[in-house]
Parts: sequence; structure tokens; C-alpha cells
Amino acid sequence: MTNHAVVIAGGGPTGLMLAAELALAKVDVAIVERRATQELAGSRAGGLHSRTLEVLDQRGVVERFLSQGKIMQVAGFAMIRLDISDFPTRHNYGLGLWQQRIEEILADWVRELAVPTYRSRDVTGFTQDDTGVDVELSDGGALRARYLVGCDGGRSLVRKLAGLDFPGWDPSVSYLIAEAQMTGEPEASVRRGDKGINALGRIDDGKRVRAVLIEQQVKQGDEPTLDDLREALIAVYGSDFDVRDVTWLSRFTDTTRQAAAYRNQRVLLAGDAAHIHAPTGGQGLNVGVQDAVNLGWKLAQVVRGTSPETLLDSYHAERHPVAARVLRNTMAQTALMRGDERTLAANESMAELLKLDEPRKRYGAMISGLDIHYDLGAGHPLLGRRMPDLELVTDGGVRRVFALLHAARPVLLNLGEPGALDIAPWAERVRWVNARYDGEWELPVLGGVAAPEAVLIRPDGHVAWVGAGTDDGLCDALTTWFGAP
Repeated sequence: MTNHAVVIAGGGPTGLMLAAELALAKVDVAIVERRATQELAGSRAGGLHSRTLEVLDQRGVVERFLSQGKIMQVAGFAMIRLDISDFPTRHNYGLGLWQQRIEEILADWVRELAVPTYRSRDVTGFTQDDTGVDVELSDGGALRARYLVGCDGGRSLVRKLAGLDFPGWDPSVSYLIAEAQMTGEPEASVRRGDKGINALGRIDDGKRVRAVLIEQQVKQGDEPTLDDLREALIAVYGSDFDVRDVTWLSRFTDTTRQAAAYRNQRVLLAGDAAHIHAPTGGQGLNVGVQDAVNLGWKLAQVVRGTSPETLLDSYHAERHPVAARVLRNTMAQTALMRGDERTLAANESMAELLKLDEPRKRYGAMISGLDIHYDLGAGHPLLGRRMPDLELVTDGGVRRVFALLHAARPVLLNLGEPGALDIAPWAERVRWVNARYDGEWELPVLGGVAAPEAVLIRPDGHVAWVGAGTDDGLCDALTTWFGAP
């Protein structure tokens, strides 16, 4: 039996990001992936939101993605565009980039970090005890891990075998998504039906068409037929356009569910294994990647023994509310995109509202992930929020905050008198940086905030402590997040 500190079930975006985070922390991690290669059927998700670009920037790899995609305003609510170009972030935009390419770039990075991947295999079972998890594989093999993380999608076997409830709401609508050749030169178009939006559009190569179509009756299961596709085309467009050479045909619904708990002892969940919802707003892939960035450093510290296992409780405490809000906003968006006159009136009213600055900023920050606030108690507005990517003046020259986080290590940023704070007992775990910043401090939605004299930044880029001239609370924050001295 091969041993690893952590085994990840599933090598999609969430699993790959988690593997990279653990590898940066020098944790022995491995991925089990059913696909023989990173090849995906169909385009799947179509882009990255601003906060996801920020976390990739925090690891020094964002340019790999920016060079392959199209920078654009991608945030929207119920097809109402939200311009975030005036937001106080270096990435005040989204990135149009298909999931296939996103996964390929992540997989290349994970290979550079020497993470082993067991391909053409599934996790088929596991048993856990006080010291680890025995993981059974579909080829008859087995792995031993201290922790198992299910990143194996909405139908997660890991979640089911861990006995984690998955409450929520059954589908109210089902869609077909297809990529195929069609005759009759169907024009790119969007049509609103009673239950939502239908669309046809040429794929990048210009030879094929991508269709997203609402089915007349709600159906479940991910194996629709060519007859189902023809039926849906005729119902919406009056023609099946002699559809043929279908290279991808799948079904998705607005089923909305969330795991009641993200952890059962040594088994954890992330991404779609922990939460599923309608794809409206393009938030799913992004929330999964951000789950991984929240979990990775915490799991690494527990594996290394620098933090107690109770640190993992903060993963559920912080990420469960974030996904719960995504579930609610996607349900609201699905409802607002129906085509009856009353819903159209509500959609028009919402569009008028989102033209106003404050609602636009609030919804834009929510969809893009820039307003995430972990409840770390009362205090400075920065506490629990993402650290802005400031350009700091240091002894070594001008440095960006995100550049300080490339190694996925915590940083104590001292902006006051050098030597005023003492973190000697944590010196091997926390990077100390003396710096100066003379500009304004600004956060999305909140606007300007008082300049702190020091901030303790977690590896995920969120602020764990803010200093105002004293070290009050600093030792408690260091112990909470980075282990006892």
C-alpha cells in the first residue's frame, strides 16, 4: 500500500488547486483522477472571476491564465451585466477562458510541483481510523493517507460514503448543452422562454454551434439522446437544423444542494462535492478554487503538526456561508430569467436598480468574490477580508503584497516602527516584512478604510489581525492560525 499525507479524489480545478497549495507547503499529496488525460468533453465553465485571478496572482501564476484568455467584464446577475472596472483591485475584470484550458494550465503547474496523479482510476471506497484513511481504487489498488479530500463533483462518492448529508432543492428546470454541426446556418441568438434563456452561438472554430436549450419537461440524468436535442431545438427554434456530428451533449439542472458539513473526521469535501447550484453567474468553478485555497494551508499545518486538528473546523465555518450565499443568489437569478410577463417586469426593475452605483458595487463584489468576509470578530474593517495588493516600499525595493504570498506562507506586514512587534516564537512559520505605504487604503464596496500600522496576512490572502500601534491580540491570532509558540 502506497502512503501519502493527503489523497485528493478528483483532478478537476478544485482538486488541482488544492494539490498545488499542499505541494507549496511541502506536504506529500497525490491525486486520483478517473480520466486518462486532462481532456474534457465539451467546454464546461467559461471563465475566472476577479477574486480567483487574485488568488492565482498570490501564487505567482496568474499570467499563465491571462496570456491564454480574454480580459473582459464577466460579472452579471440574471444576465444583467455588472461593470467592476472601477473596483479597487489590480484585476478589476474577469477572464474569458474555457475550463479545458484552465485545467491544462493548473495541471502543468501541479506537474512542476511534482504531485503524483493516479490516472484512469476512481476512488471506490475508504475506511478511516484514528490515524488515517485506507482508500480503495477501481483498479484493485489501495492508498493510505492521513486525510482524504473529496473533490469528485456533485455526485461525490466520497461525500456519500462519509455519510455527509446533502440537503437542498430539487430541479425546477433542466437544460441541454450541446456542441455539434448544424445546417441552415442558425444565427447566434438568445431567446427567452417561459422557464429561462435559450441560446445558440458559433464555437471558436466557426464550424460548429454551441446550444443551450431548456427542456419542456424537467429531466434528470446526464445521458440525453440526440432525439432529446432535436426535440428541444424544434420546441425553441422551430427547426432541428439537421443537427449532426454531436461532439458533446449533456444535461444540467438548477438542482441546488449543499453538504451539511464539509468534514467527517479525516475526510473533507471541496468544490462541487460540497455544493451544487445552477451555473448562472459562472460562480461554481471559482468557488471551488477558493475552497481549495482556504483549506490547503490549514490542512498542511495540521499534517505537519504545527496546528491542532481543530483548525480544520474553521474551513467549514468560513466556506459554508460563502457557498450558501451562492446557492441563494443562483436560485434568485434562475427565477429572474423566466420569460413570463411578471418575471420580465421584475427583471427590468432589477436591471434599473443595478444601474445605481451602490447596488452595482454590492452585487458585482458578491458575484466576483471580492466582498468575502470571514467572521473573525469585531475590529478593523480589514479583519477577515482580502488584503489589498498594495505596492509597498521595503528595504529590498518596491514589492507588491501578492508577491509576498507566492510561497503560500503567512506574512506579518509591519508598517509602523521597525522592531515594534515581537514574533520570535513564530519566526520559522511567519514571514516578517517591514514596509511603508503612503497611499489610501480602499476595499471593494466599503471604500476607504483607516490605514493600519500592521497586518497579519494568512496564506489565503485574508487578514487575521490588524495592529493599531500595539501588539494587542497578536499572540492570540498567531496561536489561533499558525500554532502555539
